[in-house]
Amino acid sequence: MEFITKADSERLHARLQELRALDKVLITRIAEARAQGDLRENADYHASREDKSHNDARIRDIEEKLRTCQILGSNDLPKDIVFIGAVIKVRDEASGREEVLKLVTGYSDDADESVAREVTATSPMGQALMKTRIGDTVRVALPKGDRRLTVIEICS
Repeated sequence: MEFITKADSERLHARLQELRALDKVLITRIAEARAQGDLRENADYHASREDKSHNDARIRDIEEKLRTCQILGSNDLPKDIVFIGAVIKVRDEASGREEVLKLVTGYSDDADESVAREVTATSPMGQALMKTRIGDTVRVALPKGDRRLTVIEICS
């Protein structure tokens, strides 16, 4: 099960409405192209059908995400455990360098890189950090090699 914030849920619902409105436009485009005659050589018809197919797939994807996800309210988020929405300070054990990270869902669009670097909860780093506490050290398998990070502070 995937966790998303209420704001992410609202964004997904809005996107779903946009895609459903586009679906009606695509149906009209297909009908107009079909009325032009011979479908074997009708590029507008084939392009419109392909666009509708892609749109239908995006609709199904969002509907599935909304059906299977759990929406987190602000009261549901633990304060002493790294979870979605948490801003944390970590230390790289190899270099000693500290970094501020924010754990987000893949649907977040309110990026503010000046405050913290965003890490999606489904990424290797996000998965390793999820549900850790202050003082916990995790190993993150990254393409450029493993990193060991210690959570030194949960800022929010």
